[in-house]
Amino acid sequence: MSRYKSSQLKAKLSKAMKQNRRMPVFVVAKTKRKVTYNRKTRNWRHKKLQLKK
Repeated sequence: MSRYKSSQLKAKLSKAMKQNRRMPVFVVAKTKRKVTYNRKTRNWRHKKLQLKK
C-alpha cells in the first residue's frame, strides 16, 4: 500500500480495525451466551476489504 493515504481511506481502515475485535465478555454474560462471537471479524489473509484504490 502507498505510504501516503488520504483521510477518507484512513477513516475506513481505522473503522475496519475497530470492527475486527472479539466480542466483549460482558456482552456474552449479558446475553447468557446467545451471542458468543463477533461475525464481523476477519483475517487479513482470507477476506480482503473492498476498498477503492
